Amino acid sequence: MLIADDHSTGRSELRHLVQTIAAFTVIAEASDGAEVLEQTRMYRPDIVLMNLCMPRIDGVTATAHLVRFTDPPKVLILTGSDVDSRLLDALNAGASGFLDKSLSPHLLETAMHTALTGGRVMTPAAWDSLIQRASASAPGLDKAARDRLAQLSSSEHRVLELIGAGLSNAQIARRLYLSHTSVKTYVSRTLTKLNLGNRTQAAIFACEAGVSSVHCEAD
Repeated sequence: MLIADDHSTGRSELRHLVQTIAAFTVIAEASDGAEVLEQTRMYRPDIVLMNLCMPRIDGVTATAHLVRFTDPPKVLILTGSDVDSRLLDALNAGASGFLDKSLSPHLLETAMHTALTGGRVMTPAAWDSLIQRASASAPGLDKAARDRLAQLSSSEHRVLELIGAGLSNAQIARRLYLSHTSVKTYVSRTLTKLNLGNRTQAAIFACEAGVSSVHCEAD
């Protein structure tokens, strides 16, 4: 994985935290967003742990560039603050979620495995807050968006609803009695038809379209 933080102390603390987790290794570090892009091209990490506030290129902009890479890494945003508009921007840019900098090694390991399997990484309360913010600020769907939504099959529509509720592919598979491969196919088709880049954008779209419930219980 790659650690990105503009403070050397922050990078050191994260490196020591990751070193306690046998399944993951820090292969690169970056002090700003420009270095993140350079180091990712060079080392091809599976995960980038990224601070939002960095010089030259900030975390949101760096995330937007990273998700366009071939076989892009999963991006987890590091924060010590409450949910704010920058986190929503990061999720819209393609981040897989965000983590508190003070989390334990066990929670970090769980979060990284979840991200690698396509799941969301954040507390349910934080997810609800973000989706509610997106819904409150949404101007409503335009005709083009409604037309894209109308293209979805009933199964794709249900998958979109569950993505909006924050369920991972594995949870959706259990809920709909489908194979994991089938769910991945439905997710891919849904993103293509809606012209969306990632499942987080799909979740926000689902909320804006009124086809999801943020209070849906996970399996």
